[in-house]
Amino acid sequence: MATVNFLYRSKRDKAHLTIRLLFRDKNKDYVLSAKTKLFVTKTYWLNYHFKKRIKDIEVSFEKSRIQNEINCIEDYILKEFNRSTITEIDKGWLKRKIESYYNPKQKVNIPVELTHFIEFYINYRKNELRITSINKYRVIKKKLIRLEKDYKKTYQIKDIDEDFKNEFVDYQLKEGYAKNTVQKELAFIKTFCKQARFLGLEVNNQMDGLKTEKEKVEKIYLNLEELNKIESLSKLPDFLEDARDWLLISAFTGQRISDFMRFTTEVIRKEKNEEFIEFTQKKTNKIMTIPLHPKVRKVLNKRNGEFPKRLNFHSYNKQIKTICKIAKINDLIKGSRLEKVKEGKGKNKYRKKDGLYKKYELITSHVGRRSFASNYYGIIPTTFLIYVTGHSSEAMFLNYVGKSNKDLALEASKYFK
Repeated sequence: MATVNFLYRSKRDKAHLTIRLLFRDKNKDYVLSAKTKLFVTKTYWLNYHFKKRIKDIEVSFEKSRIQNEINCIEDYILKEFNRSTITEIDKGWLKRKIESYYNPKQKVNIPVELTHFIEFYINYRKNELRITSINKYRVIKKKLIRLEKDYKKTYQIKDIDEDFKNEFVDYQLKEGYAKNTVQKELAFIKTFCKQARFLGLEVNNQMDGLKTEKEKVEKIYLNLEELNKIESLSKLPDFLEDARDWLLISAFTGQRISDFMRFTTEVIRKEKNEEFIEFTQKKTNKIMTIPLHPKVRKVLNKRNGEFPKRLNFHSYNKQIKTICKIAKINDLIKGSRLEKVKEGKGKNKYRKKDGLYKKYELITSHVGRRSFASNYYGIIPTTFLIYVTGHSSEAMFLNYVGKSNKDLALEASKYFK
């Protein structure tokens, strides 16, 4: 196992960063160093690089550029380390690898057209990407092909600038796509361009600063009272009984449908008279161990210790809407849902439409996970909640919580008494 870090080792005001490779072999620690070609100022490195929040937008862009380069160098060196034998790794080896990083022996024929590069990117990183990510990227590619046809032009990597952003956003909004969809897809396009820059292609100076504003959306969740109403439903058909129990399981484990729908008795283990669910998250590949909530144990007990019958994604989504309708979870709330907007040649077009809907109409498979995060926020320490949900940061977790600022303020007020 090896690790890499970067140091500023110069008395000058501007210098190349030093890379340091650390590893252990046969109970002996090794530390190797070499100069990179990444040039930074001492002021930036000491005062800004390790700050989490930077107000100066130009410094923020510089940090993004430098960190991206650091990540690329680190990734390259660690991959080369894993390919090599320990006996050949010394200071000379590290210097040669840094040189080969900047001057690769074989040049790959990299497409400069954006739509072609997306397919190249998918193939280039095929061993790292999930199928869901690949599908998202190909959806963006299809949209760009339609955009090029509409504007009668071909976009190259170097053309991704403010003008492109405006054309991309205008076209997407005209087609009825939500602002947040546009925002996410623009971020993916920037990711493609950054990879292209890393591989040596020319990118536009404006590319790093491109962004669109996110639109605030209502975060739908089921509160504990509503979950009790769902739990109390009786005489449900078997197929709805399964969906109802899965909904309760998701709401008291905080997991994604790709994970909880795979639960079997094999994921339950005991330790010191406590029960836990242990599994590997499909999206993150994290090994998770979470407490078995009494509500989940109650579901299992009525099924002789077994989890409900597994349901497919579309059936589950449809059935939990029906369950919430039966439970009379029908308050009118703001939200958005997919609606048919136009019939094409053999295909229907669906877009998210904002409006006032009955709450059960907005229920999806994600509601259980968000309900867990929202219901227990302020009750269970946030650190523990983040551990259970598996979010990578507190910021991501808080963005997920469905409570309003007023709700959170009322809960916070309890701690002032």
